[in-house]
Amino acid sequence: MKKDSQYDLNIAKLASKTHHFAFELDRAFFEQFEQNLIQDGQLHADVDLTKTDLLITLDFHIVGTVRLVCDRSLEDFDQPLDVRHSLRVRFGDQNLELDDDVLQITPETQTLPIAQHLFDYIGLAIPMKKLHPRFQNEPDENPEAETKLIFSTRQPGDIEDDDEGTDPRWDALRNLN
Repeated sequence: MKKDSQYDLNIAKLASKTHHFAFELDRAFFEQFEQNLIQDGQLHADVDLTKTDLLITLDFHIVGTVRLVCDRSLEDFDQPLDVRHSLRVRFGDQNLELDDDVLQITPETQTLPIAQHLFDYIGLAIPMKKLHPRFQNEPDENPEAETKLIFSTRQPGDIEDDDEGTDPRWDALRNLN
């Protein structure tokens, strides 16, 4: 990822209260990342930052569309997104990512870069199967391809009473006990 200070929050100068930031995410934003998932989009990100002496909470709300390629037809289409996510940042003795939603930074940290977080939250909201809207209400072309689980109440070692419909080649195996 290329470094763009436009998406860095200067937390050192912020007072202990709630602050609001707004970002427009477009082609230039997605070009910062070395990836092939999203090439273009028109999104608006609202970030509410609540700062206290011990913790910073960032609430992200990202709305808009991203340009994707259909997995079936290879046509471009706009996928609408509405993403809400929270990130907690606590102060500690070193910079660490403690969890997907929890970071630790040192008290001397001046800026908090959020570009990667914005990109990750958008990427997580994209469906696994990217289908053009005209295919989304169609039934699956091959319903037999779906895996069906069959649950049985029989226990290992139970002998099936109904011999009708069984393959006679397996009858010899029933006598092996």
